[in-house]
Amino acid sequence: MASPRELTQNPLKKIWMPYSNGRPALHACQRGVCMTNCPTLIVMVGLPARGKTYISKKLTRYLNWIGVPTREFNVGQYRRDMVKTYKSFEFFLPDNEEGLKIRKQCALAALRDVRRFLSEEGGHVAVFDATNTTRERRGTIFNFGEQNGYKTFFVESICVDPEVIAANIVGEGLQPEGAVNTLLAPMWELGPGTSPPGHRPPPQPWPGLPPSILLGLWPCPASSLDTPLLCAWLRQQVKLGSPDYVNRDSDEATEDFMRRIECYENSYESLDEDLDRDLSYIKIMDVGQSYVVNRVADHIQSRIVYYLMNIHVTPRSIYLCRHGESELNLKGRIGGDPGLSPRGREFAKSLAQFISDQNIKDLKVWTSQMKRTIQTAEALGVPYEQWKVLNEIDAGVCEEMTYEEIQDHYPLEFALRDQDKYRYRYPKGESYEDLVQRLEPVIMELERQENVLVICHQAVMRCLLAYFLDKAAEQLPYLRCPLHTVLKLTPVAYGCKLESIFLNVAAVNTHRDRPQNVDISRPPEEALVTVPAHQ
Repeated sequence: MASPRELTQNPLKKIWMPYSNGRPALHACQRGVCMTNCPTLIVMVGLPARGKTYISKKLTRYLNWIGVPTREFNVGQYRRDMVKTYKSFEFFLPDNEEGLKIRKQCALAALRDVRRFLSEEGGHVAVFDATNTTRERRGTIFNFGEQNGYKTFFVESICVDPEVIAANIVGEGLQPEGAVNTLLAPMWELGPGTSPPGHRPPPQPWPGLPPSILLGLWPCPASSLDTPLLCAWLRQQVKLGSPDYVNRDSDEATEDFMRRIECYENSYESLDEDLDRDLSYIKIMDVGQSYVVNRVADHIQSRIVYYLMNIHVTPRSIYLCRHGESELNLKGRIGGDPGLSPRGREFAKSLAQFISDQNIKDLKVWTSQMKRTIQTAEALGVPYEQWKVLNEIDAGVCEEMTYEEIQDHYPLEFALRDQDKYRYRYPKGESYEDLVQRLEPVIMELERQENVLVICHQAVMRCLLAYFLDKAAEQLPYLRCPLHTVLKLTPVAYGCKLESIFLNVAAVNTHRDRPQNVDISRPPEEALVTVPAHQ
């Protein structure tokens, strides 16, 4: 008979099961008991061009950022890997037995990888990105979750607004309100949202367009376009962004894609408040115009719902910058609450001119509650809001010390921080991991807002930047966020476009790379080799 196992002999697991006769006992779900902390399987639901992949990628990025190991499994990519050459929509016809067989194989392959990720690799959330438009298919996936001890949460995206569907078909992802105007802009050589209303006749009038478009009214309301007209415009103007349509004529590609949608429409069964009342789900209508939420089962599902109800797709830009150079920056000291240096005050004036030149509609300005960000914002001459959660990382006992002093007084702490900068916590202070949790409300508000300028600090800016650029925890503490530089983030299909704008005011360098030697017994010169120059 096997000897009893000590608890300390078991590896860390999300759920630990006792052993019986040398073998693990039945999983909780097999015994009819539901564990609270089970892995979660998120199942996307919806027709093509409804933003499912946009939502799944965004949700995956958010959950990873807050420290929940998450991975997306896109069944369409499995299909492309299996069938190297896409021919036509006929592959998706319900009576195409070969196509059905291949698609089923792809779904099963994705589910096998889901099981491996959640049950063997330590994953907490898997996002299963496919159409899943029939109740039968969703039942199969739900049973898969039950058998493996996962909680299943469905996310359905329903779009009836032709403007939203148009943006998705274009391959721009869920581009904002104004997608139709984006398509029509070349007729007047206008930029959506940047030109005032006016009357500019299109250079080549297009028969059948509504009067508002023929007259060049800007912007054009989505209501002025009916679906057939919109599809016709797409066929003439759009080249789809899907990998299935690389090097395909835009007219042919759009026609094929519309036929592909029709293949799913006839068998589409939406989540139903009566028939699916026992399932956990959220239904999102027209990218957030309304929601239906049913049977949220736990904390992680609550966070998913809260996040999905805060995101939007209105065109906007987020501007991130640090405060102007401070007196302690010049001396190479971290933390504290100093004022701006003369060059820092010069940067504040340059920032004010830059923001004025940008002519940003309804810009909101946020700062921390620290003197150097407030002084930077005051130069703008506009209202601003102070957020305590935007304060710089708390360096605890190391506040206002130079790196040389930290190495001298706390060499062990200095080495431990270099070994794992993301998770290391200053004595009586914070870690980057703590800072991410502190900043989650800021991310939620940034997702809700339109144009925002955030004047913050180096560690804070790294955390925000890592969210928008989908950077891993190991990369986050080493992202470069130089002084006197504005980073402009513009959401695009599946991420953000980043522009770096230096405002031509010199500043000290505060970036310290990870040294090669991070051993606790390293000599001081090797610990300090990457410290930037200072007074």
